[in-house]
Amino acid sequence: MIETVKSINPSNGKLLGEVYVTSEEELANKVKKSKEAFKKWRQVSINERVEIVSRAFESLEPMQRDLAKLMSMEMGKDARRSMGEVSGVIHSAAYFSQLVASALKPVNKGANTEIQYIPLGVAAVISPWNYPLAMAANLIIPSLVAGNTVLFKPSEVTPIVADEMVASLNDYLPEDILQIVHGSKSVGQMIVESEVNLIAFTGSQSAGKDIMMRAGSGLKRLIMELGGNDPMIVMYNADIESAASFAVASSFENSGQMCISTERIYVDEKVADKFETRVKELAAQYTVGAWDDANANIGPLVNDVQFNKVKLHISDAVAKGAKLLLGGITPKSPYINPTVITDIKPDMLLESEETFGPIVAISRYSNIDDAISRANDSDYGLGAVVFGENGALEVANQLEAGMVAINQGVGGAGDSPWVGAKQSGFGYRGSPEGHRQFAQVKVLTK
Repeated sequence: MIETVKSINPSNGKLLGEVYVTSEEELANKVKKSKEAFKKWRQVSINERVEIVSRAFESLEPMQRDLAKLMSMEMGKDARRSMGEVSGVIHSAAYFSQLVASALKPVNKGANTEIQYIPLGVAAVISPWNYPLAMAANLIIPSLVAGNTVLFKPSEVTPIVADEMVASLNDYLPEDILQIVHGSKSVGQMIVESEVNLIAFTGSQSAGKDIMMRAGSGLKRLIMELGGNDPMIVMYNADIESAASFAVASSFENSGQMCISTERIYVDEKVADKFETRVKELAAQYTVGAWDDANANIGPLVNDVQFNKVKLHISDAVAKGAKLLLGGITPKSPYINPTVITDIKPDMLLESEETFGPIVAISRYSNIDDAISRANDSDYGLGAVVFGENGALEVANQLEAGMVAINQGVGGAGDSPWVGAKQSGFGYRGSPEGHRQFAQVKVLTK
């Protein structure tokens, strides 16, 4: 019996479609094809690779509305956000490809020495469900431009939209340089243990640790983003309107299912009442609904597993003394009302774990050093933000995260690296240094 992965529309619980799970024998064959295709692809000049990859992604434009609708139906993202994601992938591909190519140009070090960045081989790209096309493209594009071939395993939660994208790209890409692999955890483990040279992964911390262990025997190159539990510190001199607006927008973006969502907020007790009041007012303006509900701006969580996790975090916080200011759990999975909770404590799951739901979780502090200590008391270290004026830079410099921002969201300008500290990342992407991690450094002395 052939096993399949079923895709369920979270907005209504109905079967959207299914794809065949890649067997061990099929995977071995795909790896073999990838290795053969690599011999030719690596010989293509990097400028030609840029042109081919850019043209392939640009070819998706006529079907971008169909891809956006499919994405919304498959993971619940509202129509506007899905369209923005698909359009962003298509229209940034050429520029992104050129940035990668520029970073991989040989560097003359003088004295007859040249630093080259040559292809690694076969790259396994394993991407998440929350941004099913954008996160995939962020890893596929630099892999291909660097001269590697790609085995792409999308999340088993969003296999269909990924399948459609790859099928269309392959109308323009050379044969077998991009192949798709379907399945859940066991298939991902097979890929990691197969004869690949690079594993580029975005996903959970636990999955990242498993990948690292399985890749160790082959000393395979790893580039991994492993989620976050991002803190926000609101100082006594912050612009409360701006801070509250950011807190709500960041916590609720993509129904809270975003790696850099604000997960825990520490606000100075001097301004806490004003901040909480404004947060509640802004959060109350959000409504829950299906992806095609024009009046809704918070969609369903992706599935029952995620719904039950968020439900547990809310009930755990309330049971341990947190105060529910707004929202909570709706009777029908997988919808969660826009929620504001205060009096969060370190022993609550809302503070210690990544929640991934539409929750603004607030705690008060009287001493800024205590706020910094609690913000840093986490295995995660992806992003962190500070809202304040005098002294904000000093606070930001003490936060243990790969990306820190003052009075705005993280991410940096231009081709800045997307990087996590501590257990939020291993290697990174973006920036010339990040792009070079998709290639092998070679020192040639002539």
